[in-house]
Amino acid sequence: MKEFIKETEFFILYSLCDGVYAAISKPGQGAWSNAGIVDLGEALLIFDSFTTPSAGDELRRQAEDITGKKVKYLINSHYHGDHVFGNQAFIDSTIISTPLTKQWIKEKNKIGDLAKERVEMEVYLKSLKNQIEANQDRIVRASLENQFNEMTKVLNDLPNMKIVLPQVLFEEKLIIEGTKRKVELHCLGGGHTSSDTFMYLPFEKIGFMGDLVTENLHLPIYNPEEFRFILGKVKKMDIETFIPGHGNVGSQVMLLELVDYLSFLIDKSQEALKNKVPLEIFVSNLEVPTKYREWKGVKGIKGNLSTVYTFYTR
Repeated sequence: MKEFIKETEFFILYSLCDGVYAAISKPGQGAWSNAGIVDLGEALLIFDSFTTPSAGDELRRQAEDITGKKVKYLINSHYHGDHVFGNQAFIDSTIISTPLTKQWIKEKNKIGDLAKERVEMEVYLKSLKNQIEANQDRIVRASLENQFNEMTKVLNDLPNMKIVLPQVLFEEKLIIEGTKRKVELHCLGGGHTSSDTFMYLPFEKIGFMGDLVTENLHLPIYNPEEFRFILGKVKKMDIETFIPGHGNVGSQVMLLELVDYLSFLIDKSQEALKNKVPLEIFVSNLEVPTKYREWKGVKGIKGNLSTVYTFYTR
């Protein structure tokens, strides 16, 4: 049962139980994704660091203020900037990820010439603005507006941004045990990205899922088969409270909805390929179930249908 603690510029902080907190991002304010705070006993562990150094700084400040303890560990669930651009706020902590996540943070999030980066981001923001003005779909338009607002916050923080890499790496499972509780880090493969880590608190039955679980979102898909496999494994774990990478704190219902969503994408794509239906006709003619029509995402369900269809043509 979550309990409201406080609201900041970037996120709303909830207590999930004694010593475990969820920081749920406020749309368009520079946090963009959710984070977790866990009191291990002698020190703190943070799960994901938000999308800007400013939001990361606030996350650390609030974590240490409410507990009176210092952050010792930071976990990076995957390489996407909205989960790791706040890493520099925890530069003196031990940052942990899988080897592949570290590699992709280094390669995909590289900041080169600052002036060039700024120009490229300004061009991208202008493109987003044009898309917002041209788009008639209410849901897609709202998603584009949020993307514009979040990326504007990233641009504002760009002059002070440094890419800080994990130092401690694990492959499939890592247990961190404090004097008060233990947490388990699991990587069962790559579904949303090439390597996705989630954090499990076995005694509290809480899962911080990164973007393996999101709420009503057409999240990007890296490998649909592996994604569904991972969620099948998670379903068998004793988790009652799910903290998604995006969205509100929820239950296993959130996970089951995503499993159904992936199955829908996979089944429809395979059926289209079996019947030799071209991609463009498949995507444009498919009747979208009512339950997915309010889901957000800049590319909508059609983007994921294209991704999954293409996956099975390789």
